[in-house]
Amino acid sequence: MIEIVDLHKSFGNNKVLQGVNLTIDAGETIVIIGRSGCGKSVLIKHIVGLLEPDSGFVKVEGKIVSDLSLKELYELRKKFGFLFQGSALFDSMTVFENVSLPLVESKNGYSKSEINKIVDEKLELVGLKDILDLKPSELSGGMKKRVALARALVTNPNYILYDEPTTGLDPIMSDSIDHLIKDLAEKLKVTSIVVTHDMYSVKNVAKKVAMMYEGTIYFIGKPEELLNSPDGVIQDFIRRTEV
Repeated sequence: MIEIVDLHKSFGNNKVLQGVNLTIDAGETIVIIGRSGCGKSVLIKHIVGLLEPDSGFVKVEGKIVSDLSLKELYELRKKFGFLFQGSALFDSMTVFENVSLPLVESKNGYSKSEINKIVDEKLELVGLKDILDLKPSELSGGMKKRVALARALVTNPNYILYDEPTTGLDPIMSDSIDHLIKDLAEKLKVTSIVVTHDMYSVKNVAKKVAMMYEGTIYFIGKPEELLNSPDGVIQDFIRRTEV
């Protein structure tokens, strides 16, 4: 379980988070939506301890993240996979080298054959094969997302954070990535947190949706409850994002 309690964060005079409260249950898939600049990315950076709150706290598996020592924080982060908005693949590395990097850097003593087996398994999970020797520049946008997702999965995380996973993709590829997120959540029983402004992802992926507005959680509920809400702020957001 992840508990976010009265979380506040400012950057200078810019108050980004102004009392965020949210509980994410184990194995749950939740989509966090909101306009650009509303604090979505800032919120998930607090979950993995990349930012410290001004007040309030994030608790993961009963431990307050900001109270952890550096060693404890590194151990916690091993439980998270992170799909970055721009995929964040290393251009100078092959697909194999990108995906295997967390295993090589983990210092857990994986043998070469073990690494090869794990990389093959994770690439197969995301629907890719026979691309180990390709460089990111030789991949389509959708393939880059899948490779980055395979890399996020190699450590068998309990949680996967998706930061704008469909940004820059055409509608067909966006739909494909959405279904992959949903399938992985069901197969692997991982807790999935998807940050997006894409209403199609809300419809395709979410079992629960939280909408951020003016630094707080403005709405939380099922996707159909959001879509059918008469609230003016919610309807304005939906109209703007579906144009």
